[in-house]
Amino acid sequence: MRIVGGEWRSRRIRFPTRDDLRPTPDRVRETVFNWLGQDLAGLVCLDLFSGSGALGFEAASRGASRVVMVERDRVAHAALEENRAALKASQVELVRGDALEFLRADRAQYDVIFVDPPFTASCGELLPKLLKSRLKPDGYAYYESALGLEWPAEWQVLRRARAGNVVSQLVKRIADEPHGRIPGDVRPDHAGS
Repeated sequence: MRIVGGEWRSRRIRFPTRDDLRPTPDRVRETVFNWLGQDLAGLVCLDLFSGSGALGFEAASRGASRVVMVERDRVAHAALEENRAALKASQVELVRGDALEFLRADRAQYDVIFVDPPFTASCGELLPKLLKSRLKPDGYAYYESALGLEWPAEWQVLRRARAGNVVSQLVKRIADEPHGRIPGDVRPDHAGS
């Protein structure tokens, strides 16, 4: 697979051929990074269920200052290590472990979180709650699956696309309103009183 943009454009990354490893296709990655903007300079990204590493390496290629990739499979993790070394991607940190356990234990916050679980995984209902404290207030989460996800009311789906059997969603948390106000409430103007 080739990286589609940034410093490593057209460089190949290699990954094991496995039935449960489904890399994000080029066309979908182009769409995602059009949504996010082509330049991720200085951003901190988290790539959960990293698999082939396509999303994380793409983010690093486009200038992200730090990319944490989480993958529990030993063989896939070894391929990520080889690709990181081949690209000399010092801004990429690899974690071998379960993505949901990582979210529960991690204390960092991220500008962009990529969530691309195996299509057979049933973790969708847990994700919004776990992502909430890991995402910076102005950050974005990208979710990719066969069906998409129904996000709770405090999340806004900004973009949605379908390519073949892949549904992509770009979401953002709706800012908490001060003093218990409901988002969108209009405050009375007391200037004339």
